[in-house]
Amino acid sequence: MAFLESEIELATKRIRESLWLTVFTGAGISVESGIPPFRGQGGVWNQYNPEVLEISYFRAHPKESWKVIRDVFFEKFRLAKPNDAHTILATWEQRGLVKALITQNIDNLHHRAGSQKVIEYHGNSRCLRCLACDRTYTVDSVSLVTLPPACSSCGGLLKPDFVFFGEAIPPDALRESFQMMERTDCLIVIGTTGEVYPAADLPRLAKTNGAFILEINPEPSAFTFSLTDLYLPLSASIALAQIEERLQKGI
Repeated sequence: MAFLESEIELATKRIRESLWLTVFTGAGISVESGIPPFRGQGGVWNQYNPEVLEISYFRAHPKESWKVIRDVFFEKFRLAKPNDAHTILATWEQRGLVKALITQNIDNLHHRAGSQKVIEYHGNSRCLRCLACDRTYTVDSVSLVTLPPACSSCGGLLKPDFVFFGEAIPPDALRESFQMMERTDCLIVIGTTGEVYPAADLPRLAKTNGAFILEINPEPSAFTFSLTDLYLPLSASIALAQIEERLQKGI
């Protein structure tokens, strides 16, 4: 850790001095909670065919899609708990340091850690939505024993309320994310490959508007050598714990 001492101190300084600190998270922040990334070594798409999350395939083969959805998103995700990185970010929000958190993740771990100002860019796995009448349900209120689950009002097909391939980003999330990128003066990018669009455009927009980009990622991303101002090659929990220690000490 000593070789990163100056980098961590600079990161702490930029965070402390920021007027509008925004955080942008990807799958990497949840790996320490036991949730595998979608891409790369050990990724979900190395085990399952990603076409199950294509909206056209889902409509045509809902039972086949739901088998994977239930296994990955509603059985494995339930076992995961927020890690130290999620908790520290929630604490920073409570102290007024973090103004907004934009996440590509649908695992609900930021919410469970206590963060309130969360923009869920790709939706969430807490709710299901009827494709026929648009009624929404909490996932806990719907049985997933028989697949695919059906709407109790109209009998229509229920779909998880997160973005499938071929679907648009929720308008409110899109609008709010752009507003944050226009306003932020320091953006912490955590655990994202920078390869998923249009989400990957957000740090670029922040940079265009003059934001300082702090990236925390064990491995370099598409942002590291072209966009990032300061790169910490650490896991999210280790990096944020080091910064938090210095914030507490006033270093």
